[in-house]
Amino acid sequence: MYLGLTRLNSALVSISSEKDLKERAAPEVSTGAASVKCQLQGVTRPPAFSMDGDYIIGGVFSIHYYMHTVKHNYTSLPEPLRCTGSLDSRELRFSRAMVFAIEEINNSTELLPGIKLGYQIHDSCASVPVAVHVAFQLANGLDQVFSTSEKCSQSGMAVAIIGESGSTPSISMSRVISSFAIPQVSHFATCECLSDKQQYPNFFRTIPSDQFQADALAKLVKHFGWTWIGAVRSDSDYGNNGMASFLDAARKEGICVEYSESFYRTNPRSKIQRVADVIRRSTAVVVVAFVASGDLRILLEELSLKPSPPRQWIGSESWVTDPDMLRFSFCAGAIGFGIQQSVIPGFRDFLLDLSPTEVAASPMLTEFWEDTFNCKLGKTTSEGESVCAGTEDIHTLQSPYTDTSQLRVTNMVYKAAYAIAHAIHDTVCWNTNTTAQCDKFSRIESQEVLNQLKKVDFIQNGYHVSFDVNGDPVAIYELVNWQRSQSGSIELVTVGHYNASLPVGKEFHINKDLTWVEGGTQVPVSMCTDSCPPGTRKVLQKGKPICCYDCIPCPEGEISNATDSSDCFPCLREFWPNSERNTCFPKPVEFLSFNEVLGIVLAAFSVGGACLAITIAAVFLRHRKTPIVRANNSELSFLLLFSLTLCFLCSLAFIGAPSEWSCMLRHTAFGITFVLCISCVLGKTIVVLMAFRATLPGSNVMKWFGPPQQRMTVVFFTFIQVLICTIWLILSPPFPMKNLTIYKERVILECALGSAIGFWAVLGYIGLLAIFCFVLAVLARKLPDNFNEAKLITFSMLIFCAVWITFIPAYVSSPGKFTVAVEIFAILASSFGLILCIFAPKCFIILFKPEKNTKKHLMNKYQS
Repeated sequence: MYLGLTRLNSALVSISSEKDLKERAAPEVSTGAASVKCQLQGVTRPPAFSMDGDYIIGGVFSIHYYMHTVKHNYTSLPEPLRCTGSLDSRELRFSRAMVFAIEEINNSTELLPGIKLGYQIHDSCASVPVAVHVAFQLANGLDQVFSTSEKCSQSGMAVAIIGESGSTPSISMSRVISSFAIPQVSHFATCECLSDKQQYPNFFRTIPSDQFQADALAKLVKHFGWTWIGAVRSDSDYGNNGMASFLDAARKEGICVEYSESFYRTNPRSKIQRVADVIRRSTAVVVVAFVASGDLRILLEELSLKPSPPRQWIGSESWVTDPDMLRFSFCAGAIGFGIQQSVIPGFRDFLLDLSPTEVAASPMLTEFWEDTFNCKLGKTTSEGESVCAGTEDIHTLQSPYTDTSQLRVTNMVYKAAYAIAHAIHDTVCWNTNTTAQCDKFSRIESQEVLNQLKKVDFIQNGYHVSFDVNGDPVAIYELVNWQRSQSGSIELVTVGHYNASLPVGKEFHINKDLTWVEGGTQVPVSMCTDSCPPGTRKVLQKGKPICCYDCIPCPEGEISNATDSSDCFPCLREFWPNSERNTCFPKPVEFLSFNEVLGIVLAAFSVGGACLAITIAAVFLRHRKTPIVRANNSELSFLLLFSLTLCFLCSLAFIGAPSEWSCMLRHTAFGITFVLCISCVLGKTIVVLMAFRATLPGSNVMKWFGPPQQRMTVVFFTFIQVLICTIWLILSPPFPMKNLTIYKERVILECALGSAIGFWAVLGYIGLLAIFCFVLAVLARKLPDNFNEAKLITFSMLIFCAVWITFIPAYVSSPGKFTVAVEIFAILASSFGLILCIFAPKCFIILFKPEKNTKKHLMNKYQS
């Protein structure tokens, strides 16, 4: 690329011949200050629109889509750079907005009074080479040859530049003009990279940075629950940097990208086709496009050639608010962020006020007019072309150029022009008591304008204009939706707002219903895997993004109460999941209750046993003077029946919800009553033995074991058990507890032993007495009396010991309330064993065999 426009302190000298070289070897010396001739090298580009003024503002817009490809043969100078392709009516409107703003400023009596601003507006062809060429030209002015006594400079150079529309050309321009401290204010370059003041110290913009837009797009995608998306971008600084910011923000929001494709409008068609095929074959319904308008037009034209599955398009401000893109009806339902709509009074009239003379005087307007009305201005035309009749009415034209219903980026141009004007005003003007005074002859340096531009802060047409330390404005967007009107056309509808200056979580607001792809009213679903319902957790699929996963039910005892939960968490100890495993409920409390069958049966046997003991006592009391009652120690028999009654009734303390008192009562009452019972049986056994010894000649044993000694024996053995229980209750008594370990899904209410030693001491003492009694009964079983009570006691003790020996393993291994049931069963079984073995035969004789209830029969050792 031949760039010949330079602005140097040491001017380049034009050398056209050997004579010029010789003249240059002996420079002219004047009596005054040395004078140096300066000449611009290369071919200047004529501006699309220009006007002289006291200060010149440059403008660079992508009015054409392409630059003509120049072929270099390296034997002659390259062809001048020129644009080709169709004309972008929207960009033409941007350039005309700059003209309108400057004319409005020139007519103002408050801003720059007495000063006329000029402009030079160039077409960059949306290409970097032309943009750089124009940047050099604006930094030098248009004078071909000039001289100065101090340095090569020109009065016609731009003090500031508005543009470019694209980020990549803006980056190139900034690198060129930043050396000369010429401020650049872009209306449409949104690349985040341009906020770096180390690299681009002279760059400002009236449109927000892509960083804000990328964050907003990521929050938008997350808001609608889309986690599986496709991404396409322009292969330029705008697209690559913008998409990088978006992908980073999307990753933080948990969004996965199925594909990320880049392309540019000048790529071969095969590349565009490949990107289109990727979109068609993908499973992602949502496509986020961070694409320049001119690039996306090429892709959508390719997609329109072959039917494609419905896609929900999410757009950046570059294309989603471009009216020219609305012709792609298959993108209906697209949503994205756009610059705020605005109103510029008088601007539409200015656009439509094009006289034939004005059109004919401007090659750019001429091209626009001829393309729009499909005719040629002038008298001579090629074959098949019509001559413009002069009756063409631009007021009836439906074009992005004349569409002022949604001025968005146009207002950014308008604001940029006013920002530069305010900076110049603050440089050359000062305020008096009533009005501002300006020095139109003051020569200003671009550095001064750059410094003042950093400080501008004003409101124009109700819109605030200022720049932060990075040269960026406050990020405010409108959420726009492509909706189909009643007439069938696609129109832009504002459905919400985004303000980056608001607190986190409040930036985003939707105030209208949206229309989705294919005119649907339901939000489309775009996920790699259907959401995992509560009660399940996500398990990533190997080798796939985090949005692709399997849904696994929560393990036992754990729940997940949110959709797409990445993990399950356990319930609290006293809670258990429901069947769906999405809620924790209190565990059911279990204990041996009077309301359940097992409790009722055991209680019935307990009460029945007590009634049986009382009945036998009544029978014995009724027949207390009969031989069989008197022969078996009626006092110990009544005491034994009383203790058996207590044994039966103490089992009731084991039924029902445990409490502090019931836990202490059930174990101590059981231990003491059983010792009382065994003590009575032991006493009866000893009496039998002593009675036999007393019948032997010379024996005097019975006087040592009479009724007082019998009572003392019972009291002594019972007192030992009372002492054990008292120590147990004092040191570590039983207490109610919730057993959460036996069953995971329910709580067992039970009595903890407190001290296991105390519990087993009580049982051990009972067992010791039982064994002792059993041994004595065995010794007395063959005594000669016909009715030998020792035999009955032997059987009763045999049953008692068998029951409690069996009880120990059953008690240890039984879970929950069955532990209590086993203990009650042991109490009842041993009690029934005692009462039936000892008292049943006697009651049978008393009630049914009264003839045997005689002393003679009892003493007859030979009769069965």
